[in-house]
Amino acid sequence: MTKMELVIKNGRVYTGGRIQKTDLWIKEGKISKIGGAHHADDDLDARGLLILPGAIDAHVHFRDPGYTYKENWVTGSTSAVAGGVTTVVDQPNTDPPTWNTKSYRHKLEVAQRRSVVDFCLNGGPGEIKRLAEQGATAIGEIFTYDHSPAELKVILERAKDVGILPTIHAEDESVIRENTEPLRSQLDPEIYSLARPNLAEYTAIEKVLDMTDRLHICHLSTEEGLNLIRAAKIQGKKVSCEVAPHHLLFTKRDWRKQGTFLKMNPPLRDQKDRTALWDGLRRGDIDIVASDHAPHTPEEKREEIWNAPPGVPGVETMLPLMLNAVKSNQITLDRMVDALSRKPAQILGLKEKGDISVGKDADLMLINTQKTKEIRANDLHSGAEWTPYQGRYALFPHITIVRGTVVFEEGDLVVKPGFGQYIPGQVSK
Repeated sequence: MTKMELVIKNGRVYTGGRIQKTDLWIKEGKISKIGGAHHADDDLDARGLLILPGAIDAHVHFRDPGYTYKENWVTGSTSAVAGGVTTVVDQPNTDPPTWNTKSYRHKLEVAQRRSVVDFCLNGGPGEIKRLAEQGATAIGEIFTYDHSPAELKVILERAKDVGILPTIHAEDESVIRENTEPLRSQLDPEIYSLARPNLAEYTAIEKVLDMTDRLHICHLSTEEGLNLIRAAKIQGKKVSCEVAPHHLLFTKRDWRKQGTFLKMNPPLRDQKDRTALWDGLRRGDIDIVASDHAPHTPEEKREEIWNAPPGVPGVETMLPLMLNAVKSNQITLDRMVDALSRKPAQILGLKEKGDISVGKDADLMLINTQKTKEIRANDLHSGAEWTPYQGRYALFPHITIVRGTVVFEEGDLVVKPGFGQYIPGQVSK
């Protein structure tokens, strides 16, 4: 009889596409057996709890190094595990930005000392080949408005030659400029959605789809963009995309309630876009949900609309809000697990992650599905100290487990900074 390190018993486990009442046996951080009779050094009673694979957040900005007054790897990664996220992918726009091997290694050293969650690092559109060799998971997010079409084409061609996935922030600079200039004298926050209209996203996606056959679109926000991606997939292009919770849960009407705190890029859209995004997510045309966790201080967000920085925190609330969407029948549990765990692992090549099956990392969250909780900023762990979801209801994990170790339980972090492991990317042609 095999000797295990931990058994999680009496839980309702989501595995093989359905919920099963079974035991999970864990050895050396992996799921060794599902069900059966074995011996374990320790046990965890999950009676009454639903066990899901840990979420993978493919898009976070932990601001470290460089902007640690907004967030750092300790606060950001603690916020992640508090929300059931067991793997994150950090974006390159820190200070220094991770565009070369020196800055990449610096961020890696910082993250290895401070992260409590497993992590990947994206590289910027600089030394693409060398960044891939260092283990960058992807190149991007690549801000299309920061590059001319010729520059963008070169970046995408280099990524293709190396075999690394380019991830795209799709907003066209010329459309933004044309629509912004006439509005500069106005300070009503709502005009920001007019300054960066749906056409900006549509035009940028259309351009990059003409330049390459393999890419990932970040934080999709419009019906028009979704239709382009659907068509590209039908044509056989290797295109994937993500949606952020804020584009699923807010519309332009919410400007009136929260003002500049809801400034983000791309901006809030109409109800028709929100409806289309939910439909695309349910159907699987939108592959994954990612938080685009982009914390700024309340003082920064109170600036007038043109000066307030874009972005909202969300890594801790992403999964809990999506679980509440399952509870209210907006999306099925299987599609939610697919969008937050299985599919991100597939897109990013994280072969050890994303599913509760034998041989995978024991990345798990245990949830009391009867215990809905009101979101309050004071209860969250991000350095941002505020949330756009204040007062909404969500289902937070009771316990979060990374590689077979309980890292967060009943509101408390139970591991030390540095527990999280680096996951280097694997390039593929």
